[in-house]
Amino acid sequence: MGSTMIEKILARSSGRESASVGDILFARPHRILSHDNSAAILGIFKKLGGSKVWDQDGIFIALDHAVPPPDAKKAKSHTMIRDFVREQGIRYFYEGGTGICHQVLPEFGHVLPGVVIFGSDSHTTTHGAFGAAGIPIGRTETASVWALGETWLRVPPTLKIELNGKIAEGVTPKDIILYIIGRVTADGATYRAVEFHGSVAGKIDMSGRMTLCNMAAEMGAKAAMFPYDSITEDWLERVTDEEYSPLFPDDDAKYEKVLNIDCSKITPQVARPHKVDNVVPVSELDRTEIDVALLGTCTNGRLEDLRQAADTLRGKTISPGVRLLVYPASRKVLKEAIYEGIISALDEAVAQLAVPACGPCLGAYGGILAPGENCVSTANRNFKGRMGCKEDTGVYLASPATVAASAVEGRIVSYF
Repeated sequence: MGSTMIEKILARSSGRESASVGDILFARPHRILSHDNSAAILGIFKKLGGSKVWDQDGIFIALDHAVPPPDAKKAKSHTMIRDFVREQGIRYFYEGGTGICHQVLPEFGHVLPGVVIFGSDSHTTTHGAFGAAGIPIGRTETASVWALGETWLRVPPTLKIELNGKIAEGVTPKDIILYIIGRVTADGATYRAVEFHGSVAGKIDMSGRMTLCNMAAEMGAKAAMFPYDSITEDWLERVTDEEYSPLFPDDDAKYEKVLNIDCSKITPQVARPHKVDNVVPVSELDRTEIDVALLGTCTNGRLEDLRQAADTLRGKTISPGVRLLVYPASRKVLKEAIYEGIISALDEAVAQLAVPACGPCLGAYGGILAPGENCVSTANRNFKGRMGCKEDTGVYLASPATVAASAVEGRIVSYF
């Protein structure tokens, strides 16, 4: 019997020849990421007796949540992180404004096929877009990895998702993953790996692959991966000269389940409050008025997303009473969007442009909803209170095109 991607990657990272579902092993990461929560993690690190990190080049820290710091407490946390980075000689530290960790990590060539990326953030699954195993872990685990360079894992079973058919006009990768989550449910892939395959999967660009892997966390996935191919190779040629060795699933790999998706049947989708699997076609919600439209986050703040929204908005302005918030995923994305004229188009539509960071996604820093307001968002979560107000009417998740079109109409609509 052959092996899945997660079985091969975890076997390699633990120095074993093979691994099977249910095996307990100690995995060593290529990188371990954290963000503003590094302040709490370093406190745990010291309580555990840590004095020196295991590898100054193995740790990646990006300030992206509280950027700029909204209060003295958050500013102090950032200072603590900077001091720790200097004391430890940590090489890969990215100051606030560089961008969201899940965008910055691959932009700077830190994600390679066939490796393990640990992260103290639930959307570390994003990095499976590059043929890696992006695995979220907790803060205490992160502190122990800082000290020891490894942690134990149980090898998970794998859900194989076959994406075939033809993508209809106006349908985006965000619509595809929302449709999948609606079928699999919010806990349908709990502690499982996910592999994306099929003719459609092979044509999805890297931005779209990151969107699918990012939101796989919203169905409970421990990791989500696309096999390495020419699209992966093209990306890596631009960002790294480091050698890598991809790992592929065997033809006779054993999957717990295979889910076949006919993408030709998918229309623009939206996840209604207050669950990410409460998914329906956008056409069912064309009477739902909105107050805020959020474009950005680690799910859909990339250049392709901003371009898609700008194409929808070009020559238009947002509806009176609607606030369109734009948070590019990184400074690099912002620069490229300026060069292309994307930012100009968004500005002309009267969007509110913010620093590259997480922003209001987690309901703490800028863009918080008021009681009774609705928001249509490109983010990945919509539980009650997610955008900072438990009395809000609701957060609706959709694609960048749907968010932009809805901002113009003042109600949730698709753009075609």
